[in-house]
Amino acid sequence: MSVDLIFKIAGIGIVVGILHTVLAKIGKEEYAYIATLAGVVIVLTMVIDIISKLFDNIKSVFRLN
Repeated sequence: MSVDLIFKIAGIGIVVGILHTVLAKIGKEEYAYIATLAGVVIVLTMVIDIISKLFDNIKSVFRLN
């Protein structure tokens, strides 16, 4: 795992947090929640790939293939 992924996730979190705050302040709470949900989905897709690689590595270590 590289540090770049952590910075990407942190950047997405900052942008989504700012977007959520701005949208909530102008009275668009439903769009704020949609933006937050989109951010969570983007981060989950990034993390799922890493988790898949982790399980592949575990399988190869224990020779479960």
